[in-house]
Amino acid sequence: MRELPAASNRRYLEFLSAIEDPRSGRDRLDKLSQPVEREGRRYSGFNLFDPDDENLLCSIVRGEFNIGGLQNKTLRRHVPELNSGQMSRLLRRLRTHGLIQKVGHTYKYYVTAFGKEVITTALKPRELVIIPQLALGPA
Repeated sequence: MRELPAASNRRYLEFLSAIEDPRSGRDRLDKLSQPVEREGRRYSGFNLFDPDDENLLCSIVRGEFNIGGLQNKTLRRHVPELNSGQMSRLLRRLRTHGLIQKVGHTYKYYVTAFGKEVITTALKPRELVIIPQLALGPA
């Protein structure tokens, strides 16, 4: 008689374990999009639908930077409207949000695993779903 409720409980627990918990994903999105305060300075979050933020995020995940790292001057080639000081502030903002990591005692940065994951995941729906759907016109 105890076997039937035990089997039922086991199936229910298997069902619960199969449900994905979106909290960790929401926490990662919040880490990217919410402002962060460090050392008395406030760094705004990233808006995935803002053209400037999109251009910056697409620029840092380029293959050439994955191999040799990125620097202020190399990144400015892809975002020419910014001067060196503005780019330095953006690099600091990217570091503060955990998207890039500085190589010790150099001026090079690499995109972190978190940065690669968040940027590629965020750009997929935009490029593969939202833009094509809007291109179709009114439904």
